[in-house]
Amino acid sequence: MAQRFPFSAIAGQDEMKLALLLTAVDPMIGGLLAFGDRGTGKSTAVRALAALLPDIDAVADCPYHCDPASSQAQCDACRKKVKPKSKKIPIPVVDLPLGATEDRVVGALDLERALASGEKAFEPGLLAQANRGYLYVDEVNLLEDHIVDLLLDVAASGENVVEREGLSIRHPARFVLIGSGNPEEGELRPQLLDRFGLSVDVRTPSDVASWVEIARRRLAYEANPDAFGAEWHDEDQALRRRIVTARKKVDDVALPDKVMERAAELCLALQTDGLRGQLTIMRAARALAAFEGRKSASENDLKRMAGPALRHRLRRNPLDETGSQTRIDRAVAELFG
Repeated sequence: MAQRFPFSAIAGQDEMKLALLLTAVDPMIGGLLAFGDRGTGKSTAVRALAALLPDIDAVADCPYHCDPASSQAQCDACRKKVKPKSKKIPIPVVDLPLGATEDRVVGALDLERALASGEKAFEPGLLAQANRGYLYVDEVNLLEDHIVDLLLDVAASGENVVEREGLSIRHPARFVLIGSGNPEEGELRPQLLDRFGLSVDVRTPSDVASWVEIARRRLAYEANPDAFGAEWHDEDQALRRRIVTARKKVDDVALPDKVMERAAELCLALQTDGLRGQLTIMRAARALAAFEGRKSASENDLKRMAGPALRHRLRRNPLDETGSQTRIDRAVAELFG
């Protein structure tokens, strides 16, 4: 397998990198939307994170790589096994191309087996491959509407249900949805926009030093990927250990009543729709505290995660032409001082 660009070696884009790390600590945050300029390392960062994460236990010979330790997260076939054999597999990272058909995404009848033996068998799609991993959609704002509807249904239920051509299949499809795109090429449907837990703006660096450092690292990687990977191996391993430790402790991180009240006050001040924004900012604050080795989330964690958790949930105000981040900064300053 080719050496991927090390996550620790990605220069700049600190907000995007932190947001990705928090989705690894707590997948319940709900994924990440990275909008911004082309060629700023969005897809590189996603693949680098997946390579950084430890392998997972999966039921052997299961096309959905079900979790052998959780019957609730297994397909029907795995639940019937008394003691399923398991194996280690890398965290799945699946690309969903813009031109993918519905059959390619959700799965369909295996025509080869049907023609050869007359047997009706299911050929899993991209949602099956992405189970327990990452589903990455580049140019997500250009995705066809019917594919968007499919993603919304599966993201809400955690299951993919296929009923067609005499088949009736139900399998787990729990994944972290990562979308990237250029806002100049079109806006994202509000229904899908709200499904992303965090949103970050990715911009081209504006100073010479950053440009030079990014180019230097990229050229070194292209000249000798293995040597470059070895150079950053210790940093990546340290980051992996932090993620593993934070995953184990995130559910035990305290969310004091005062912090939850502040989160609610912030969402009310910004007039965000529904409760998803408040739940996301609290989960993100808790994941941040766990990642940094603290036992309790604080108001400072809320301030740090307010932008990524809320900027894509603000209603448009025709009387206020300021950007989302400016409105959030203003509300944070008024609430927190």
